[in-house]
Amino acid sequence: MQDAELTIIGGGLVGASIAWGLSRSGVKPLVLDGSDLDLRASRANFGLVWVQGKGLHAPDYALWSDSSAKMWPAMAAALCDDSGIDVGLVQQGAFTFALSHEELEAMRADMECIAFETAGRAAAFEMLNGCQTRERLPQVGPDVAGSVYSRVDGHVNALRLFHALHAALTRRGVSYRPNHRVDAIEPASDGFILTGNGFSILSRKIVLAAGLDNERLAPMVGLSCPLKRSKGQILVTEKCKPFLPCLSPTIRQTDEGGIMIGDSEETDTTSIASSSDISAVLASRAIRVFPALADLSVVRSWTGFRVKTADGVPIYDHSARHHGAFLVACHSGVTLAANHALVVAPQIAASELSDELSSFSARRFHAEEIA
Repeated sequence: MQDAELTIIGGGLVGASIAWGLSRSGVKPLVLDGSDLDLRASRANFGLVWVQGKGLHAPDYALWSDSSAKMWPAMAAALCDDSGIDVGLVQQGAFTFALSHEELEAMRADMECIAFETAGRAAAFEMLNGCQTRERLPQVGPDVAGSVYSRVDGHVNALRLFHALHAALTRRGVSYRPNHRVDAIEPASDGFILTGNGFSILSRKIVLAAGLDNERLAPMVGLSCPLKRSKGQILVTEKCKPFLPCLSPTIRQTDEGGIMIGDSEETDTTSIASSSDISAVLASRAIRVFPALADLSVVRSWTGFRVKTADGVPIYDHSARHHGAFLVACHSGVTLAANHALVVAPQIAASELSDELSSFSARRFHAEEIA
């Protein structure tokens, strides 16, 4: 049996961010990961560092997202120092567009509710009508009824971020083992026995950061991770010169030139295949916002399953029954990467999550009765 002090189950953006943060705290975790063909949110995300609109009826989540976005410049600089890779962080503000007055008023109500529920501490925003939006962005089409603008939002090159985290882990001497799916976790007197195909590991502490697989693994250590199915689809256009005048949560131009179009959700399927009907809707809405997009060709499309908890709010937990077992689950792996690396990881290294994270425990789902 192999021996480890701390093992992270999951090597996606969440697991890699925590592993990198732990290595900066003087801990070299063992990272066990699945295979390339697993349902990985890390390779299918939109790359946003996003605060606007997050945390409706969950004020702690709104403030948690805002704090992570503010720490992203420090994380990007430190990660570049460790990996030699610039992840392309840009935080110059963003617009969310409404294609009807009903959509705009619904956005207004949500943003005002978040401001009220956070006692005005959430990120500032502006509501713009159609004319005001086109004054700032003349390229916007006539179907746009208005928009919400927030100056704190931004984006990164998500695949480069993933590469940078793993490169930094290698340089810091962290052991990463792909194709090591954990089939079972057995609590023991001196830690946890992790078993899979061809391996058995005794680890003093563990962190469940396995995305969709957290739901299966959590009960093995007295925790719970209730998830809901949420499949998203993304279109990518041919590369072109800098074209978009702004960032939005559904349309963004990467630093490599391609334009990504997204924001679909399917909750009734397990298929990873793309849907032509959804592609048509995504393309149509994007062209209504920026008519000039009609001149570009779509070169590829992909789908992915979000790691979305039952209420959409992250879960951070430490098992009361089996001390040394931690769990992290969220669908904001890019936005919250700075918090995971710079805040959560040091707490795990110290073997205790702070009281500030107690509102994110799965106990809000009465998890102790389920587990």
